[in-house]
Amino acid sequence: MPEREDGLLGSRQTKLNRLRERGVDPYPPRFRRTADAAAAIAAFEAAEPVEPAPGVEFRIAHPDAAVETPQHSLAGRIMSMRVMGRAAFLDLRDGSGTVQAMLRQNLLGEDYDLLKDLDLGDFLGVTGPMLRTRTGQVSIEAHTLTLLAKGMRPLPEKWHGLRDVEIRYRQRYLDLIADPEIMTAFAQRSRVISGIRRFLDGRGFLEVDTPILVPVAAGAHARPFDTHHNALNQRLYLRIATELYLKRLIVGGFDKVYELGRVFRNEGIDQDHNPEFTLLESYEAYADYHQVMEMVESMISTVAMEVRGTMQIPYGEEVIDFTPPWPRLQLKDELYRRSGVDLDAYPEDAALVRKAADLGLEVGPRESRGRLIDKLVSTFIEPNLVQPTFLLDYPEVMSPLAKAKPGLPGYVERFEAFAAGMEIANSYTELNDPAVQRARFEEQESIRQLYQDEEVDRLDEDFLTALEYGMPPTGGLGVGIDRLAMLLTGQASIRDVLLFPQMRRLGAGANMDEQDIQD
Repeated sequence: MPEREDGLLGSRQTKLNRLRERGVDPYPPRFRRTADAAAAIAAFEAAEPVEPAPGVEFRIAHPDAAVETPQHSLAGRIMSMRVMGRAAFLDLRDGSGTVQAMLRQNLLGEDYDLLKDLDLGDFLGVTGPMLRTRTGQVSIEAHTLTLLAKGMRPLPEKWHGLRDVEIRYRQRYLDLIADPEIMTAFAQRSRVISGIRRFLDGRGFLEVDTPILVPVAAGAHARPFDTHHNALNQRLYLRIATELYLKRLIVGGFDKVYELGRVFRNEGIDQDHNPEFTLLESYEAYADYHQVMEMVESMISTVAMEVRGTMQIPYGEEVIDFTPPWPRLQLKDELYRRSGVDLDAYPEDAALVRKAADLGLEVGPRESRGRLIDKLVSTFIEPNLVQPTFLLDYPEVMSPLAKAKPGLPGYVERFEAFAAGMEIANSYTELNDPAVQRARFEEQESIRQLYQDEEVDRLDEDFLTALEYGMPPTGGLGVGIDRLAMLLTGQASIRDVLLFPQMRRLGAGANMDEQDIQD
């Protein structure tokens, strides 16, 4: 196989050398298109008459055709070549689709010889009129040819070259070349993001930017990436959330803010986790988690209609119906119903550890209460939440930034939204009492000391100082954009909605397969 590839590379190099010897620039600096393929075809179809003019074969191209059509300059990658002596047909693909180029020696003269040095994958510019061939295909008749970029590597074989999952994700450009339908999911992802922006902007939210390099990686339970800033001689972290900076803006006087951006968590990789991902966080003064719930179901259902034209989205063997309102379930009650565990009956961590072990969960000898409850929820509740559902009122030990639930000691006003067994959103009525927030942070730090392999939230003194100036009652929200994109585009893996998912560096170990990327 390597010998065959070397031969193909050598052939392309020979053709490149020939082109240069003939004075052809194989990489010219520019080419002016008049339209993309789809627009040119649509314009021709809109302009051609339903019936040909008397005595003129308007719709059928042949050497004697007397059809006048505007000249177009189109360009694209050569995806197929059919050479038949003095005529040839090339399929040129651009970002909008594919157009057929019809080449004839009697029209091109010496330029027709350029065909000898063209390969699949080369980029070609063609200028000429649009017409419809005898087979009925709208095409461009080439009056001039311009080589735009010589491809020095052969394209992958569509049905064989990209069965390798690692190649698909590592070399996404090859994936896109081999199957342009893959572009659809990424185009839909982009529309999801723009739809969310329109929704929030329409509700009076202001989009803002907050720091990516931060001195304290707070706002979530996650292990951060760290680096060293030479000029400041200071250790910094890539942010794991945007929460604490956005709440500083609420303190400062903004009523509604949001940020759509990358966050970074030094964690495992699997079907719905990637170390860097896109997160939406929004904060609204004078709102609580009930109002945020209504906003979430309205926002996601609206975006589903914009992107897919329906609120019922096929996903695997299910059809996920995002039509509001979504069911609201109490975490405490649902956990008891699904597993028989009454959290209030196990106030001691050790007793809860024994109960979790009896239920078949993998638990260590020292597991924090918050981590145990998270395992119980992810085992017994989450997989059963196929249709969009809100899970409400989490234990305080899992939610140090949320306000206590009145009348329910030990619980906070928090919800998570699930669909297809995945968490897609998280929200609190935000804790705004600086003394209670400090106590919660200090408790988290003590948990870190006791359970040193666990990730908990970190104490941020500057944020506590900001809270001491006063923050109004606030409803906060976080939405995992990549998981939402998975659901709205019908993709089973987060890597199918990330153009360039994180991969192990080549040479750092054996090639990965599906199992290798699990952490």
